[in-house]
Amino acid sequence: MALGAAGVAATQMLPGSASASVAGATATAGAGVKVSGTVFKLGVASGDPLPNAVVLWTRLVPSVQGGAGVFPPSVPVTWEVASDSGFATIVRSGTASATASLGYSVHVDVTGLSPATSYWYRFKAQGNTSRTGRTRTAPAAGSSPEKLRIALASCQNWQHGYFTVYQDMLAQQPDLVLFVGDYIYESTAYSYRVRRHEGSGEPKTLTQYRARYETYGTDADLQAMRAAVPFVVTFDDHEVEDNWAGDYAKDPVAEPTATFLKRRAAAFQAYYEHMPIRLAQKPSGDDILIYRSFDFGDLARLHVLDTRQYRDVQPTDNATALQAGRVIMGDAQHKWLVDGMAGSGARWNLVASQVMMAETDSLAGEGKEWAYDAWDGYQVERAKLLAEFQDFRNPVVLSGDRHRTIVSDLKLDFDDVDSAVVGAEFVGTSISSSGDEDLVAFAAEWAPKLADNPHWKIIDARRGYLLLDITNGTVDAQLRTISTVVKRDGTTSTGATFRVTDGVPGVVRTDIETASASPSESPSESASESASASESANSTESAEPTDTTDSASS
Repeated sequence: MALGAAGVAATQMLPGSASASVAGATATAGAGVKVSGTVFKLGVASGDPLPNAVVLWTRLVPSVQGGAGVFPPSVPVTWEVASDSGFATIVRSGTASATASLGYSVHVDVTGLSPATSYWYRFKAQGNTSRTGRTRTAPAAGSSPEKLRIALASCQNWQHGYFTVYQDMLAQQPDLVLFVGDYIYESTAYSYRVRRHEGSGEPKTLTQYRARYETYGTDADLQAMRAAVPFVVTFDDHEVEDNWAGDYAKDPVAEPTATFLKRRAAAFQAYYEHMPIRLAQKPSGDDILIYRSFDFGDLARLHVLDTRQYRDVQPTDNATALQAGRVIMGDAQHKWLVDGMAGSGARWNLVASQVMMAETDSLAGEGKEWAYDAWDGYQVERAKLLAEFQDFRNPVVLSGDRHRTIVSDLKLDFDDVDSAVVGAEFVGTSISSSGDEDLVAFAAEWAPKLADNPHWKIIDARRGYLLLDITNGTVDAQLRTISTVVKRDGTTSTGATFRVTDGVPGVVRTDIETASASPSESPSESASESASASESANSTESAEPTDTTDSASS
């Protein structure tokens, strides 16, 4: 196992009331008035693609950040979907209402589309025309697509760095972006950071959460990515508050349950208002149904989890982590997942988990020091699920949260090196969170611990994302890294490559034969090289940041 080179037919039901599509038409699209910094300043997005439908999103932005501005209570917004970028052939169109109660967000569930087809879309309101977005529907049920390309992203802290790695992601032309959490961060504004959050404290009200999403939504690279490719999203902790669990805040004394649930309700509504998700995902007070699944022909089924809303409070010691009855998904979601995997006719069962499923042992030598906020804190439920994985075809878990790339075998028993491998996990690094890290310090921290985590194939602390190409025979993954996020001129490269083979549980690193990093290499060495577990801590890996004032935790 190695440290990284720079260091160590959809199953979702369509609610009829969510659809605003009308009969197709062929017409010349009006030119409209170009955006002038307001109204459509947050851009457009699409998401949750089905074979015959996709959600289109935009939000009209009032003149006052997070507020109602001068808009009337309801604003008509027309939308158009075309089969060409010039809108010569409009196949669907209609009018939606952007209302003050939902922050003037618009969610159009366009139905009656053709499977595996690209479409272009736009919105018009108050004399303005939005930018043009491009989307694509999922393959038809029962079809056999040759390939599915997914970009796995997470953890984009506005203050820690720029989102420039989206430029590379856009150039790679994925079919889908899977964002597994920490789309925003709730941390206070700090003037010494790369960019500064708006406001003077953490968001706790709906107006404040809206303002935070507006800040993030102005990033040009994020806007371009959302306009180009459909997203499938789920939230983790920072969309609400660092390390919240179920009905409890991180500090339940300072923020009692009743107070926290009001904050959670505000955070959930703001999340819905800014994500391209269906009416079925519209929150009801402090509850939201975010776990759901999608089919891509008979190639893959994607199961999207919620590991925050139904979990028990994180343990603080190993004995509590080992207690029976403690859950991270909850019984209902666990049954939904197992039933969905059992009933999947797909070759690949992809599981989107906000937090890492494989074990992390942070204690070198004897004993264990687990990551309690991840699946490590819920040992019995994880062991049950991994045992169930043996009955399902090709389970592959796609996670985030750690600000690290960690690629692992999933084992029945992480204490036994000879235990059966039942699946593979790809933990994607962050888009910007933790910034540019001290790569030498990271190596010094993690090199002594690699032997305690033999199921890991790599741990890497550079910023970036994972690009997965899914075919009948394999899942091939690239670690795409960026040289810096604290400046806008970062360059991207492939840091490592991996493969999961159909019918063979586990994952292998495929670029390791060309990796020849030595202990003396500096952080400027080629990103395609790798340091092995036996190499000294002076290789090119990075370290956990020591700054905790700006919610740098995962």
